[in-house]
Amino acid sequence: MRILRQFKSILRLRCVEIPSRQQISGCKQFSWLSKMQSPKRLRNAQTQHGDALSVDVENIFLHRLMLSTNPTLGSNTNEQDQPSKCVWYPDDTTADPTDNIDPPILLSEEPLEVAHLPEKRKAKNSEDESNAKKVKLDANGLKTKRPGFNEERYEETSYYFENGLRKVYPYFFTFTTFAKGRWVDEKILDVFVREFRAAPPEEYERSLEAGKLTVNYEKVPKDYKIKHNDLLANVVHRHEVPVTSQPIKVVYMDKDIVVVNKPASIPVHPCGRYRHNTVVFILAKEHNLKNLRTIHRLDRLTSGLLLFGRTAERARELELQIRTRQVQKEYVCRVEGRFPDGIVECNEKIDVVSYKIGVCKVSPKGKDCKTTFQRIGEVGDDSIVLCKPLTGRMHQIRVHLQYLGYPISNDPLYNHEVFGPLKGRGGDIGGITEEQLINNLITIHNAENWLGLEGEPVATTEIKSELKTTSAVEVSIDTKAPEAVILATNELINEASTQTCYEEPDRSFDSEKTTSDPHCSECKVNYRDPGPKDLIMFLHAWKYRGIGWEYETELPEWACKTTINYDQL
Repeated sequence: MRILRQFKSILRLRCVEIPSRQQISGCKQFSWLSKMQSPKRLRNAQTQHGDALSVDVENIFLHRLMLSTNPTLGSNTNEQDQPSKCVWYPDDTTADPTDNIDPPILLSEEPLEVAHLPEKRKAKNSEDESNAKKVKLDANGLKTKRPGFNEERYEETSYYFENGLRKVYPYFFTFTTFAKGRWVDEKILDVFVREFRAAPPEEYERSLEAGKLTVNYEKVPKDYKIKHNDLLANVVHRHEVPVTSQPIKVVYMDKDIVVVNKPASIPVHPCGRYRHNTVVFILAKEHNLKNLRTIHRLDRLTSGLLLFGRTAERARELELQIRTRQVQKEYVCRVEGRFPDGIVECNEKIDVVSYKIGVCKVSPKGKDCKTTFQRIGEVGDDSIVLCKPLTGRMHQIRVHLQYLGYPISNDPLYNHEVFGPLKGRGGDIGGITEEQLINNLITIHNAENWLGLEGEPVATTEIKSELKTTSAVEVSIDTKAPEAVILATNELINEASTQTCYEEPDRSFDSEKTTSDPHCSECKVNYRDPGPKDLIMFLHAWKYRGIGWEYETELPEWACKTTINYDQL
């Protein structure tokens, strides 16, 4: 108490020696000392603890106790044999002489119970460090066990060509998802009926009874209530949508990047009803280009330049350039009507009406957008327009052209009366609400879908436990097929054969490789093949130019490359 009273009366404190930050940085008990600096001369303690009214007496006392019990902290590099001593005493120039009745206090040198201070955040040995890493990897083990996330996904099924289309043999697939918060404490059957409307309730109930719909890989009753972190899995018989048989041409490739010319109708990555009929799966299965990193995306119906990273570093670098608007993009499209002369700039904000169905429109509450347009040619009543998007919003070019009143000629979404009599020109959607617009779009999409009529039976075959691939199967060309189809498939084979590890798709349908499910509703439907209007949209990504790189693709036939001098643009 005498010492504390003496410290409280001190206006300024001065010390002879304070341990360095390196000597005490590992001590958690005295972490407050890490803020102090190692002095090279006598310094006033007020610079460390504030003025007289805010002196931290208890911390000073703890510092004094630490130094008194651990002499090694105060050792001097030049005087290794000298024990450390620290003396705290009042400044004679500021303190009242009458209060300084006690002599300077010499701290004791009794040893501390723990001589060595522990190091902070450092493993005791390499074995402990490796064990810590193993624990971290094991925590993510559940994800690695999920079906469809390993190399075997490429062997789920195979391709064949028919009527100028790339088709996928139906296959069994396990959809997996972790339970969402809103599903907790709800019955699993109710959740699937409400959230996943791809099948009728009776089919989900049958899947639960058959053990095809599981929770954490275990069979559960239909009244099972979902819990947090449950892994839901549903085995289905999957039918994919056909895409064009046009080849995916490699524009440029090195050890860091792959640049391709994407044909229209092929999605970039798995989504919805597409999995194997996507760019990433086709490149992996036919070109042996696996584990590509997506840098940017194109709409399914948009053709043109598509960049993938082969290394994470290069992918991040290019993605950053695109995100920070350091990449100049040029698109070519064909629009309805005669587009105005000169350069037309559109700065209307774009808002996403529905992420679920992927629809946008011009709205004041949207995000900033900017696109410039220039007419470069004419085809009948249509115009060929050069587009330069300066931002990268969803469907930006298509929405801005719709707003200007010159939608893309064959745009199945933004050139439709569902947006009102003016088709969305000037933002006019016919006076309906966004909710009504979404419902109308869903109705029209279902009515105009390429699927055939229900109830028309097709031949079924016995369900196979394992699906075969086409890597070791040779099938002759169907001589009854149209000549154009044979030419298209030959062109694909010649183009892809220049790549490594090419796996040849079947040139015609092979009934031995197909599968069926007696409970699959799609197996009972005759499909109508998609036509040209379902496969192509007149929008093409032509050129991308970034920092130190530039790539360009060939132009499609509809771009009138024979009548327009693109070299002067």
